[in-house]
Amino acid sequence: MATTAQSTAVRGAGSRTFLQVSIALQTLTLFFQATTAGLLLASPHTEVLHSVGARVTYGATMLYVLAAVLAWKPGGGSPRPVLYSTGFLVLSSIQVVLGIAHKPALHVPLGVMMFGLSVLALGQVLTARWKERSGTGRR
Repeated sequence: MATTAQSTAVRGAGSRTFLQVSIALQTLTLFFQATTAGLLLASPHTEVLHSVGARVTYGATMLYVLAAVLAWKPGGGSPRPVLYSTGFLVLSSIQVVLGIAHKPALHVPLGVMMFGLSVLALGQVLTARWKERSGTGRR
């Protein structure tokens, strides 16, 4: 019985690490998108770079959804990251539509908001991990 509890704890820790890495990757790709958007204002030749970055960012967001589901269901974690990641996927879909429609008045502020929310989500999981390691987490 103890080995079952230990293996569940190890699986839970692994899925939480995957969740943290996926949020960090999403945040990094959103920062890259902000950078290429700024370059796009200076030179139209960076449109390809921004377009490729959009695909990578969308993939990172889908990876975040997968990691959240794995941390929740088999890992025994909270379902809250599933809601957050699904929300990011919806926002990313809207962002793609606005980008294709060339609506920068909506596309740019939404991108800024997504980056801020992603930084907040990353901060939450890293703070939870720090509390868990230091022993000051919930019991």
